[in-house]
Amino acid sequence: MELERRRIATEKTLKRYQGKVFDWSKGITCVHLARFHLRNMGHKPETLPRFRSALGAKKALKEQGWASVADMLDSMMPRIAPAQMMLGDLAIVPGEGGMDAIFVCAGPLKVFGWREDQPKMVILDIGLDELTGAWRV
Repeated sequence: MELERRRIATEKTLKRYQGKVFDWSKGITCVHLARFHLRNMGHKPETLPRFRSALGAKKALKEQGWASVADMLDSMMPRIAPAQMMLGDLAIVPGEGGMDAIFVCAGPLKVFGWREDQPKMVILDIGLDELTGAWRV
């Protein structure tokens, strides 16, 4: 039952963002992806402040008392080892300019989200050593 709920929520998130280009000004970012996914998984995350740039996102994090997206995720969910990730869990990878990127687990050693070298959302095969954090959703 739990795996089916995770599958449905993850597919809904993927469908919403698949093919979309990362865009600060339109609110198509990894933080928005994570918030939408958390809602699909039954969580009630806080409303996000508006931000239209990496600098604005850093400022919004700081205003909430978080130094990073990892701190933000730590405040909402239990951290797990990347090897423990299940379908629908969240993970982060190092990003540009001190902003890590949030990805959604799409299955064993697969995640989806945005990376700097691809404008559209991607599904990646990933090694566990590439993840700097993971959270049980």
